[in-house]
Amino acid sequence: MVMRKGLRLRSITMMMLMAVLVWSVTLETCIARRGRHWRHNHRSSSHLSDSLSSKKPKSHGNSHHSSHNNNHHNKSKPKPKQKTPPKADDNNSPVVSPPPQVQPPSLPPQKGSQVFNVMDFGAKGDGKCDDTKAFEAAWAAACKVEASMMTVPPEYTFLVGPISFSGPYCQANIVFQLDGTIIAPTDSKSWGKGLLWWIEFTKLKGIKVQGKGVIDGRGSGWWQQDYPFIDGETKLIVPLNNSVHQEPPMPIRSELDWKMPSIKPTALRFYGSIGVEVSGITIQNSPQCHLKFDNCIDVEVHDFSVSSPGDSPNTDGIHLQNTKDVLIHSTTLACGDDCISIQTGCSNVFVHNVNCGPGHGISIGSLGKDSTKACVSNITVRDVAMHNTMTGVRIKTWQGGVGSVKGILFSNIQLNEVQLPIVIDQFYCDHSKCKNQTSAVAVEGVTYERIKGTYTVKPVHFACSDNFPCVDVQLSAIELKPVQEKYHMSDAFCWQTFGELNTPTLPPIDCLQIGKPARNRVQSDHDVC
Repeated sequence: MVMRKGLRLRSITMMMLMAVLVWSVTLETCIARRGRHWRHNHRSSSHLSDSLSSKKPKSHGNSHHSSHNNNHHNKSKPKPKQKTPPKADDNNSPVVSPPPQVQPPSLPPQKGSQVFNVMDFGAKGDGKCDDTKAFEAAWAAACKVEASMMTVPPEYTFLVGPISFSGPYCQANIVFQLDGTIIAPTDSKSWGKGLLWWIEFTKLKGIKVQGKGVIDGRGSGWWQQDYPFIDGETKLIVPLNNSVHQEPPMPIRSELDWKMPSIKPTALRFYGSIGVEVSGITIQNSPQCHLKFDNCIDVEVHDFSVSSPGDSPNTDGIHLQNTKDVLIHSTTLACGDDCISIQTGCSNVFVHNVNCGPGHGISIGSLGKDSTKACVSNITVRDVAMHNTMTGVRIKTWQGGVGSVKGILFSNIQLNEVQLPIVIDQFYCDHSKCKNQTSAVAVEGVTYERIKGTYTVKPVHFACSDNFPCVDVQLSAIELKPVQEKYHMSDAFCWQTFGELNTPTLPPIDCLQIGKPARNRVQSDHDVC
């Protein structure tokens, strides 16, 4: 009995031990499985976190930027950073640019901070040594810098041969500051077989020549080669006796090294340039024209002077050719030919507050030489004083030319002892004889108003073509009084000139035909401007 109880107790104990052992093994397995599951989940979370971290810049460049805009849609915008420009990320995310005042654009090439003095490039300025190379070197340096300045200092005299300050690869808005004196060589060797210009600026934009200096062409050595000089209107001026010497005196022979080339240079020429300004300087004694503009646009000349003897031949003050949008004002011009000459291809020219004399007045032309086509339009000349000039306001064309002159206004012109104040000459000829031809440059729409003063030969000379009469010539407030000097005097003359007398004139200009011509030859399409 006792043994059975002992065996049963042992069996129960063994069963309990086995149950505990089985439970223990099961518990370890569960814990182990749980541990493996946690480690797997931890690795997955870490991998996802790393993945998001690697994509964070892209997400920041797009979703965060979009979220930033949305979150501030109804709020005041934050102040932009003043000195740090926005940068795009590696994935070209959009960037909002700040206002210009906050984010200035990148600076252009250096402007206006460099001055190039010809003395620093080897110029002597003694009037004897040739400074041409120094001027060329100074220009080459200034040419590379936008809004730079090339300076010719005062109190020096620079001997400079023919020189071209040229583009088109120069920077814009260069200033040529002339305060000294530039003189031309007088030996023929410096000019070769002849040049059309002495100092030239070509193919530039925004070029400005300014200062208080002088350009001296020393042209007397050239003038004697045009002896005697004939202007087309010289034939109209008849002296009372032989005491009047019409021809310029021969220059002093000692001024000439030897015979100069037959081609005479213009002192200062601008060609093919836009935005040209000339101010303050004086040009004197040019061999031919003093200041010329050819194929230029947007030109201004002011506070400028020309000074040459009244008997210096072909020395126009300002010569315009194929040039548009021109303003000339506050200028004094004394020369031996036209104070201002307006040639073919010119339009939109405004001249005012100019003093002219001695010289040959202000002229449109001559036009149509050698049967060429000439077109001039929209020219205004007003508030001008002329004294001791050959002509006042003049239009001159050659026989045989084609084209037209139209839209011309001469207003408020004050004259003092001018030989021929008002002239239209469609038979212009500066030779002793010219061939008669039927075609002509047409002249129409010319207004003369408030032209007053004194004359010494003839008040008005209108000589127009038989086939192409002058039409729409308007006259008002003309008051011209004779002053007997050294010449035979004549009354007003008109030929084939049609228009209107809007007020009484002094003297009466009864020769003007009122209205329009009964017939007027029409130019071909090829000849019309």
